[in-house]
Amino acid sequence: MRQGLKIQLTYVNLNSRYPLPERKVQLMAKQKKQLTKKKIVTAAWKLFYRQGYDDTTVDEIIREAGTSKGTFYHYFDGKDALLSSLSYLFDDKYEELLPTLDKEGDSFGKMMYLNRELFGMIETSVSRELLASLYSSQLITRGEKHLLDQNRLYYRLLNEIVSDGQKRGELTTAMSSYEITKLYALCERALLYDWCICNGEYSLKEYGAKTMPMLLHKIRKDKIIQNF
Repeated sequence: MRQGLKIQLTYVNLNSRYPLPERKVQLMAKQKKQLTKKKIVTAAWKLFYRQGYDDTTVDEIIREAGTSKGTFYHYFDGKDALLSSLSYLFDDKYEELLPTLDKEGDSFGKMMYLNRELFGMIETSVSRELLASLYSSQLITRGEKHLLDQNRLYYRLLNEIVSDGQKRGELTTAMSSYEITKLYALCERALLYDWCICNGEYSLKEYGAKTMPMLLHKIRKDKIIQNF
């Protein structure tokens, strides 16, 4: 016990003598905030899927996230505010998939892989009713449209994959990387919308795996549609 205390004190003293650069401290603080917000969002959508939105309380979300009430209300005004946080959940999935992408793999194949994995996650962990509510709210809101935010990891990663594919001669250059990324996102939203209004009567992941290559085959350059 005493030895552990000495180690801790030495660590503190070293930091006081050799403080971290201010920029690094700010970056660490920002990452901590992002992680805290991510934990709240993940916990909330997990509970929404498991027991329903109406039957989930803020206290249950706080307990599931392992945070405090003050912290929760620092990031969100209430439970309703979490409905617009689904885009964070999607981006978290993309972040999780980043290390699994084959850097040397075909760019079109990477896009189809991301789609399959994202749709698989949505199908098994996101309430269709809440997904439909989110899309409805994005149609009428005058505020920020989170799903269309180009600064999201979702758009930045896709744009990077498309740009790389164009440089390697795998994707058409008749459209800009921005236009191709926008088309990809449009196709995904269309399939999600259809899945919602059809009450999930088919597998979103399987249907997406079959239709996304057909919807987007025009962006491939001198390639034949393949099964990915």
